[in-house]
Amino acid sequence: MRCGKMAAPPPPPAAGAPGAWGGVRRRCQRLLYWVPVLFISSILCWSYYAYVTQLCLLTMTNIGEKVVCLVAYHIFFMLFVWSYWKTIFTLPMNPSKEFHLSYSDKESLEREPRGESQQEVLRRAAKDLPIYTRTMSGAIRYCDRCHLVKPDRCHHCSVCDKCILKMDHHCPWVNNCVGFSNYKFFLLFLAYSLVYCLFIAATDLQYFIKFWTNGLPDTQAKFHIMFLFFAAAMFSVSLSSLFGYHCWLVSKNKSTLEVFRAPIFRHRTDKNGFSLGFSKNLRQVFGDEKKYWLLPVFSSENHLFPAKPLRDSQSHLLTDTPSWSETSARAEKGKVGMNNPALIMENET
Repeated sequence: MRCGKMAAPPPPPAAGAPGAWGGVRRRCQRLLYWVPVLFISSILCWSYYAYVTQLCLLTMTNIGEKVVCLVAYHIFFMLFVWSYWKTIFTLPMNPSKEFHLSYSDKESLEREPRGESQQEVLRRAAKDLPIYTRTMSGAIRYCDRCHLVKPDRCHHCSVCDKCILKMDHHCPWVNNCVGFSNYKFFLLFLAYSLVYCLFIAATDLQYFIKFWTNGLPDTQAKFHIMFLFFAAAMFSVSLSSLFGYHCWLVSKNKSTLEVFRAPIFRHRTDKNGFSLGFSKNLRQVFGDEKKYWLLPVFSSENHLFPAKPLRDSQSHLLTDTPSWSETSARAEKGKVGMNNPALIMENET
C-alpha cells in the first residue's frame, strides 16, 4: 500500500482539443481588446510630436509664445496621460466575500427547483446584507456566474466576466470597466482630454489659417499643423458631449445603466432613488478631500463599498422601508393577492 504516492496530474489538452482552441481564442480576444487603447496611445504620441516639434519648435518664432505654449501643453499632457493610465489600470472593484453564497447555500440553491424555494435560500443569504434593490419581478438580484447576491448598483460585465460594483459601462477605449473604483479617474480623463484638445485647437488655429492663406513656407510642418487642428477640433466636439453627459450623471448620482433601466426598490421604481443632493452626489464620486478632486488620486479615506451604509442615506426609498415579519408578509400576500413569492421581503436589520 503506497500511501505517499501522489496521483499523476492530468495531461495537458492536445493541440487540436477544444479546450486548447478555447484558450487560444480567449488570448486572442484579450489582445484585440487592447487595439483601441493602442490607437489612442498612437494618436497621443503623434500629437506630442506634431505640437512640440513641428508647431512649437519649428514653426513658432516668438520665444515668449513658444515657452508659454510648451509649459502649458506639458501640464495638460501630463494630467491627460496620468488620468488615462489610472482609468486603464485601476482594477474594477468586485463585491466583498460577504455577498458570496456559502458552500451550503450554493448546494441548497442547486438542489432546489427554480421559484419560491430558490428565493427562500437567497432571502436567508441576504437577510443581513444592505440590499435594497430587486429585479423587475421583485426577486433578489443574484448572479449565477459569480455565485453571489448582487449588491445595489452592481452588475455583471460580460467582457470582464465579473460582477462590478456601481458599474457604469465597459469602455473599450480604456479596456476596462468604469465603476466604483475608477469612475473619478474616468471623469478626469474625459475632462483633461477635452482641455488638451481645446488647448491644441486654440493655439494651433492661427497657424492653421496661415497655412490656408499661404502665410507659411512650404515645409513638412504644414501637414502636421493642418491635421493636428482637424483632429483636435473633431475630438473636442465628441468629448464635450460625452463629458457633459457624465457631469449630468454625477449631479444626479446615476450610472449609464440606471438611465436606461431605473433601479427597482422594494416598494417601487425610482429613477432618482440614489440621489442625495448635488453636493453629496459630487462627494460620492470625488471623495471628501476637495484639494485632490482635480488630481487622479484617491481622495476619500473610505475605499469600501458602499461609502456609507445605505440605511444612513437621505433617500426616502432607503430609510422608510418597514420591517416585515414572515407571518405578516404572508398575511399581506393573501390580502392583496400577490402571486409573486419573491415580493415577500426578509426582516430588515
